[in-house]
Amino acid sequence: MNLNTKQLKIGNLYINSIVSLAPLAGVTDYVLRKQIRNYSKTCLLTTEMISSEAIVQNQNCKIIYTDKSEQPVAFQLEGHKPDIMAKAANIIKEKASLIDINMGCPINKIVKGNDGCALMKNPSLAKDIVVAVKETVNIPVTCKFRLGWSQDSKNFIKFAQLMQEAGASAVTIHARTRAQLYSGTASWSDLADLKGEIDIPYFANGDITSIEKAKECLAVSKADGIAVGRANMGDVSIIYRIEKYLNENILLPEPDINEKLIMLKNHLDAEIKFRGEENGIKFFRKFYPTYIKNIRGGSEYRYRLVTELNYDKIISILKEILLNGTKKQ
Repeated sequence: MNLNTKQLKIGNLYINSIVSLAPLAGVTDYVLRKQIRNYSKTCLLTTEMISSEAIVQNQNCKIIYTDKSEQPVAFQLEGHKPDIMAKAANIIKEKASLIDINMGCPINKIVKGNDGCALMKNPSLAKDIVVAVKETVNIPVTCKFRLGWSQDSKNFIKFAQLMQEAGASAVTIHARTRAQLYSGTASWSDLADLKGEIDIPYFANGDITSIEKAKECLAVSKADGIAVGRANMGDVSIIYRIEKYLNENILLPEPDINEKLIMLKNHLDAEIKFRGEENGIKFFRKFYPTYIKNIRGGSEYRYRLVTELNYDKIISILKEILLNGTKKQ
């Protein structure tokens, strides 16, 4: 390990990085996590949100697939029934470096089921879940939540204190309220109020899209670490480049279009290997816009890619992009 590498202690787990992959439903699957691990060897990876009910019903579901090279990796569980959450945690505990509990998802179908950010309105239930999971596993338990339900009900400080009391070893906070969903700007400055109020590490999340933003977020939020989410969708090297800057003050350039297309193809090929050709190509459609963002003729290329199911034709389009697509001036 580089002597300058920043390190975090989460329960009994040491992470040789202060940068983590934030969970994204339907995005941070095994394949994306492995693409990121090809660059960053030390960051904490996090699975997409996993339904505790689904795991208990099907212990072999594809969403929980992993291998040892992924570690350290957090498995994020979603649910509101302490006994089911504990059962799910018990099923996956051998695969995970830690269990993260989703208390921040703002999507209607999740909160209507009393899951995700709805737990911020029911702190006692949230505490019961952490206690139940903590009693079931011998690995660290963490939580991810938001500033609060709305601008008028920001309770993240008291909520974080309660989660620590329940046994959480770290928390990650998306610096928006549930009412904001993903609109507006993440309020990193609010998170600075948490410094000194809890004894466990906290990660700041939201709008961390570049090395400069990562540096600014850490300075403003006073957080112990940062969690980077959507920025990984079009650049699987971003966490590594942030780590390189924070640890060694080395500013690596953003990937150019040639590098992005190599990343895209490697990612697509891996999804196909993991899911089969048709399912892999369909699953990958969400990634095309981010990989070819800001190129000339991008909208036309995006349309052609997301409607194409033939692998050879997709590769032909990528070659055309490389030949003709340059960054907009």
